[in-house]
Amino acid sequence: MKSLIRFIARRNSTTINIPVPPSTLRFYCSHSPPSSSAPPNTKLFVAGLSWSVDEKSLKDAFSFFGHVSEVRIMYDKETGRSRGFGFVHFSNENEATSAKDAMDGKALLGRPLRISFALEKVRGAPVVVPRLPNT
Repeated sequence: MKSLIRFIARRNSTTINIPVPPSTLRFYCSHSPPSSSAPPNTKLFVAGLSWSVDEKSLKDAFSFFGHVSEVRIMYDKETGRSRGFGFVHFSNENEATSAKDAMDGKALLGRPLRISFALEKVRGAPVVVPRLPNT
């Protein structure tokens, strides 16, 4: 088992081009098997939103590409001000892909958007987190 951990640690340290001794890595593993087919990704993560963007203006900007089923902008709990990012849900994957390709880098109310497919919350998936020494 130790040799496997050392192998993974060496491989990951060369991938990120930082020498990381195996003793500084944490490994988290899941006992559940991964799903064989991933569901279609119809949810976009939209970053770089202006504080003046609301759900309606964001939905209007993206509804040109297809049916937008939900729009959520994340707000700060204390100030109530937008945190500058949100999520746009489309009804199918093709619409989401075309919206991502067309809107990534385009300005909305004076600020360029950074768009990617949203990552689903993964519970119990294997994750390798390197511990880097404080410098």
